[in-house]
Amino acid sequence: MIRRVLALVLRYVYLHRRSLPRIMEILFWPVMGLLVWGFMAASMERGQAPGAAGYLIGGLILWEVLYRAQQSISYSITEEFWVRNIINLFISPLTMPELILASCLMGLAKTLASTLSISVLAWVLYGFDILAAGPSLVLFYGCLLLFGWAVGLLTMGLIFRYGRAAEALIWGVPFLLQPVSAVFYPVDVLPAWMQAISRCLPSTYVFEGMRQVLATGQADTGLLFWALALNLPWLAVGGVVFGLVLNRVRREGRLSRQMME
Repeated sequence: MIRRVLALVLRYVYLHRRSLPRIMEILFWPVMGLLVWGFMAASMERGQAPGAAGYLIGGLILWEVLYRAQQSISYSITEEFWVRNIINLFISPLTMPELILASCLMGLAKTLASTLSISVLAWVLYGFDILAAGPSLVLFYGCLLLFGWAVGLLTMGLIFRYGRAAEALIWGVPFLLQPVSAVFYPVDVLPAWMQAISRCLPSTYVFEGMRQVLATGQADTGLLFWALALNLPWLAVGGVVFGLVLNRVRREGRLSRQMME
């Protein structure tokens, strides 16, 4: 019995030794949790979050938009691997842009349902009204949708490249962006080198804009402009990376092997 147990443990050791995504997952969630809530605590200690409750709830609601938008692409396409249907899709008249568009539309419906439900719950339980953000809420919402779709394309590119061993990225990549997106705290709490990364993300300007609207009742058009402008290169990079990886995988015949893994 002991030998069989040890043999199985050894199998798991070999499995992790040959898979970088599995190794990283061991440290990923604790590190991300420490970063997010550590910076949140630092922000409150410095007295920069007098409306901390509203910032937290608003951040959680808008974060759901980004997370669900990314999932709409990465999760829905990965499901085709799980049910071994991806080959059937590729030999059908359906094109990849059509599949992505369908995933985005379905993801939009899910995102609306999810954010509507938690917004109502936040109003009932905590008296927080996300509609207080006014018309700017529509732009915030749209920016996060676009960025989430761009991240979803990048995630799927990695999964097509590295196979099912990288499926943990479906849930991990959005939370990799969370600490540097300043979801729950101002950007200036971050170290200088993280601020530089943060300001390259459209999501940062959305969450900064959300906090400003809640604090002053007015939207900063500059923040909205940068959020919209930065989505363009992110979408371009996501589409190019996904397209190049997909073409390479199909050309090398690795798609069918990944499905059988």
